Amino acid sequence: MTHQPRKRFGQNFLHDSSVIARIHAAIAAQPDERLVEIGPGRGAITAGLLAAAGALDVIELDRDLIEPLRQQFGNNAALRIHNRDALQFDLHTLIHTGERLRVIGNLPYNISTPLLFHFLNQANCITDLHLMLQKEVVDRIVAAPGNKVYGRLSVMVQSRCHASCLFRIGAGAFTPAPKVESAFLRLRPLDPLPYPIDNSELHFRLVAAAFGQRRKTLRNSLSEFVTPAHFAATEIDPKLRAENLDVKSYARLANAVNASIKVNQ
Repeated sequence: MTHQPRKRFGQNFLHDSSVIARIHAAIAAQPDERLVEIGPGRGAITAGLLAAAGALDVIELDRDLIEPLRQQFGNNAALRIHNRDALQFDLHTLIHTGERLRVIGNLPYNISTPLLFHFLNQANCITDLHLMLQKEVVDRIVAAPGNKVYGRLSVMVQSRCHASCLFRIGAGAFTPAPKVESAFLRLRPLDPLPYPIDNSELHFRLVAAAFGQRRKTLRNSLSEFVTPAHFAATEIDPKLRAENLDVKSYARLANAVNASIKVNQ
C-alpha cells in the first residue's frame, strides 16, 4: 500500500516485523474470538489477527485506506471494514447479547485519551484492550501511588481496569517516525469493580480537583468537596497530597461525599 500518512489523522504506520510479531504474541488471538482493530492503517497487524481469529472487524476513518485494505485481503468477507470515526462508534453494534470484544489499536496520539475513555465507557462488552500509545501516556496510566507521574489518568483508568505496560516500541518502528517513544498497553476491565463508585461524575470531579492542585494537601485541594468529617469517616489523612492516595481511597472518599449529599437532599 502506497498511501501517504496524513498528519490530520495522526497517522504513524507500524512497519517493524519484530514489533508486529511481539504484538501478535502478546494478544494471542484464538479462533472464533471477536476481535476489533481500531485504525488498521496499512494492515500491518490486521493480517495476523485475521489469520488467528478467522474473522475481524476493523474501524478506519480514512476513506482512502478502505479500498487498499480490501484489495490487500482479496475482498475477504471475514474482514469487516467499517469506515467510521472510532470516537463515535458504538462497539455494542458488533456483537450479539452476551458476547465480548477484544480491542486492538494503534491510537492516534492526538486523540488517544478521549478514545481510551470512549472504549472504557463501553467496558461491559470488552474482554481486554491492547493499545499502542505514547510511552509517556502509558507510564501515567500504569503508575502507582507515590510515583511522580501518578495522576488523574492513573486513578481514572485503574478504577476500571487492570493496566500493564507490556513493552516499549521505538520511534523507528513507525512511518513516519514519531518524535516520541511508544509503548504497548494491556487493559483488562474489572468486573465487578473491586472499589465500586456510587457517583462516577462526582468521583471524576474530586480526582480532577485533587490533581489540579497536586502540590497542596488534600485538605486544601479538596475543600470544595470534602469536610473534616469525610476525612475522619474514611480514615484518610487530610495532610496527604494527591499522589499519596491510592485508587481505593479515592473511591471511598468520593462515596463518603456522595452519601452526605444524599442525606442533605
